[in-house]
Amino acid sequence: MLTGYWVSQSIYAAAKLGIADYITDEEKSYIELANTTQTHEESLYRLLRALASVGIFIETSPGYFATTPMANLLRSDVPDSLRDVGIMLGDIEHQLSWGNIVHAVKTGESGFEKSFGMNLFDYYCQNPEAGDIFDRSMTGFSKIEAAGVITDYNFTGINSLVDVGGGMGSLLTSILQAYPQMTGILFDLPHVIERAKLSIANKRGNTDDETSDRYQLVSGSFFEPLPPKQDAYLLKHIIHDWDDEKAIAILQQCRQAMAAHSKVLVVESVIPSGNEPFPGKFMDVNMLVMCTGGKERTAEEFFDIFKEAQLELVRIVPTRGMVSVVEGQAIGG
Repeated sequence: MLTGYWVSQSIYAAAKLGIADYITDEEKSYIELANTTQTHEESLYRLLRALASVGIFIETSPGYFATTPMANLLRSDVPDSLRDVGIMLGDIEHQLSWGNIVHAVKTGESGFEKSFGMNLFDYYCQNPEAGDIFDRSMTGFSKIEAAGVITDYNFTGINSLVDVGGGMGSLLTSILQAYPQMTGILFDLPHVIERAKLSIANKRGNTDDETSDRYQLVSGSFFEPLPPKQDAYLLKHIIHDWDDEKAIAILQQCRQAMAAHSKVLVVESVIPSGNEPFPGKFMDVNMLVMCTGGKERTAEEFFDIFKEAQLELVRIVPTRGMVSVVEGQAIGG
């Protein structure tokens, strides 16, 4: 466990260098790969040898490497790519922030703010290259979680859906594909919507987007009024970025926008009691390190913040991933 970051940082190096993209479906020598990636030959070999020992790449003959199913996840040209996730988690933003974990535990201030002097979202606004990696990695996470959300939560009866803080719109488009009667609104900050427009334009240049006439992109902040009177307001990995006061403020904006029949759907980890392993428990520590006030919540904590926002927590629907769908409705609605 103590040396776990050796593995994650090695994966980061392979992702950053794009090694899986250069190997693709044909084995390559480390010398050829070093020339292509402009790296030191012996050092690259040592990296590949180590990764092969944990199932990422395989040394097929002395000095020659091929991909494996795990290595293929580091390719940028596969639908379930985790390359951007590997880059984001290994890059300086996360590494310096986790290096300040003791500061975060002592003070409650994020390790990120200690490292960079500003909050995570202001930093990404000021550093668009890092912000782009963040957006793409969130799309990668969304692809993993979308299948579970769509399979395990029944969206039947929801004809209009607002994806609040929906980033590049990966989850929204997946839901629209599964529910052809539904229309959607992707709602996020102006700079995120501009990146989403560019991403969507690039996709439309390569493939037919069967949902393109059923959603619109709207700029705004979830601390301000949201598009009103829609059937449901979806917030995936939004509430966990904020302390209770700000989380309640976001939910109150949903409450004010909702019609009597509307739902709010919060997609987050719900921390169970007891000592059993659960990925959300370490995601909770990541939120401590990355976002001042950020946290994963228990069912009781969700009940409390919903009540403060004049919402009734109706049910919690677990999915086959790390997240659940926490469903609420307006009190008296």
